[in-house]
Amino acid sequence: MAKTGNNTKQPILKHWLVREILKAALFGIALLIAVTIALKFITRHNQEITVPDLSGLTVEDATKAARAAHLKVEVTDSMFLPKLPKGTIFRQSPLPGNLVKKNRRILLTINSVEAKKVPMPSVIGYSLRQAKAELIVRNLQVGRLIYVRDMATNNVLSQSINGKRISSGTMVDAESEIDLEVGISSEMETTFIPNVKGLTISTAKDLLIDNSLNIGKVYYDASIRSSSDSLVGFVIKQEPEASEFSSFQLGTNVNLWLSIDKSKLEKQNPPKK
Repeated sequence: MAKTGNNTKQPILKHWLVREILKAALFGIALLIAVTIALKFITRHNQEITVPDLSGLTVEDATKAARAAHLKVEVTDSMFLPKLPKGTIFRQSPLPGNLVKKNRRILLTINSVEAKKVPMPSVIGYSLRQAKAELIVRNLQVGRLIYVRDMATNNVLSQSINGKRISSGTMVDAESEIDLEVGISSEMETTFIPNVKGLTISTAKDLLIDNSLNIGKVYYDASIRSSSDSLVGFVIKQEPEASEFSSFQLGTNVNLWLSIDKSKLEKQNPPKK
């Protein structure tokens, strides 16, 4: 009988070198899978959070809302806007609706609790244009124009805040609106209505005052959802409409409709063909 030799070939999978290669390959695959899972966990892959709208909230309420959304907040700036509630948020970065990672810090700008005080100047005897310039220099604004019969048109006769006369030197909140009683020499004195569509309310008001007009009622559409929106919103409609001729009494009220939806402005002003 023939003897079986010691060099009989073994199955390839039992060879030690092949086994070591397979072990290394399996280890590499397992390591790759573990790293992929870890990276997804660390970067929170596909787990972005929609930034909530914090405008109009106090810092305390904004902190709670951010915490509920797994975000953080930080107040980085403040300024005083008299028409907004004191101590509330009117600007944030990133903006509402943006997608961010968990624990992202939202930077906030708040409306100061304490208003800066400035001395009231005397603009009595000034022309309307001069009075407006003087108030701006003092960090104040022109409020309503109240026209009464006088020998000189647009001559300032008195100055007041909320219906109360205010004398020069009185300390008032910065950015306060100062109502001016101004003269009109004849009912024949008229002005025209400028086109303020597409302008912010502050710019529209500035232009209307320059034309001896007042802002009447202000209407906001559904796109204006916060105080900060109202500041950046633009006029999409005005009443009366812009006029080419001076046929409106001085002090006429101009009603404004505001939006942040640009498509509405385009509908109001379709491109000329």
